[in-house]
Amino acid sequence: MIEVENLSKSYGPRQAIKNICFQVNKGEVVGFLGPNGAGKTTTMNILCCLIPASQGTARICGHDIFERSLQIRKIIGFLPETPPLYAEMTVAGFLAFAARIRLVPANKTAAAVDRVLEKCRIQDVRHRIIGRLSKGYQQRVGLAQAMIHDPQILILDEPTTGLDPIQIIEIRKLIKDLASSHTIILSSHILPEVTQICQRVIIINEGEIAAMDSLDGLTSAMRKSERLHLKTRNAPPGAAERLRQLRRVISVRPEDRGQFLIECELDSGLQDEVARLALEDRWGIVELKPVALTLEDIFLKLTTEEGGPHHETIPDHR
Repeated sequence: MIEVENLSKSYGPRQAIKNICFQVNKGEVVGFLGPNGAGKTTTMNILCCLIPASQGTARICGHDIFERSLQIRKIIGFLPETPPLYAEMTVAGFLAFAARIRLVPANKTAAAVDRVLEKCRIQDVRHRIIGRLSKGYQQRVGLAQAMIHDPQILILDEPTTGLDPIQIIEIRKLIKDLASSHTIILSSHILPEVTQICQRVIIINEGEIAAMDSLDGLTSAMRKSERLHLKTRNAPPGAAERLRQLRRVISVRPEDRGQFLIECELDSGLQDEVARLALEDRWGIVELKPVALTLEDIFLKLTTEEGGPHHETIPDHR
């Protein structure tokens, strides 16, 4: 549905994105991650035909972004980080205006407005002035304008920025509901949000693709070691050193009192040895469990200097 090939964008001497390539299939929800300035918003703006690329190509449902931009705008709904709202208008009036801009036929505008009001759960504020709404409701109105023409694809740039925890949960649930009928690209700094919503992740750093895969695929590709969390009641001062002496242990990091994060070689089977040591020395085991690699761990490894795009790129293993 979305095909990006060797896409680049330069602003004078600075390259915002460099020869990026990826695909998004119909019905997928893909997380687009990267530090500030990595090139996420630039890529999204190019796909929405808001700015031109310097090099490369992209096709949306078979339409070239350079040659068929008007057709592409009919099948994409875009929510930028700051929703494009007119604060003095009512919600329903603004959505009707957005429908006209999106060339929704006049005889279908009222039905389109009612549809997005219901989907975004903002029927109760349809006659309210947008500028007097909470940030969460304004974000919903912004999402409604992106959906007013019933697009096949939604591109959402930081849709939960600035929201309180309750509003974040509401918007997150709304996006999950939309995923059943739309292809979605979602940019977010909230990594647990991406884990909960997205089927696949694209990580961009310094304008280049650093990784593309499902979370399980990324975890398998990045996993160079295993980690165990040990919690005890009575571990003595020398416990960390005793753990370091076990075979195939790479490192031991003391945490809170009586707790340790143990990194060991893959398939080391170290749990039995750790348990035996703690039992023999009467440390009082409270908990001993493996610790999975998180999206945050992967993100930090790929976007820091040591693990950036010039050092290791993880391909898409779909």
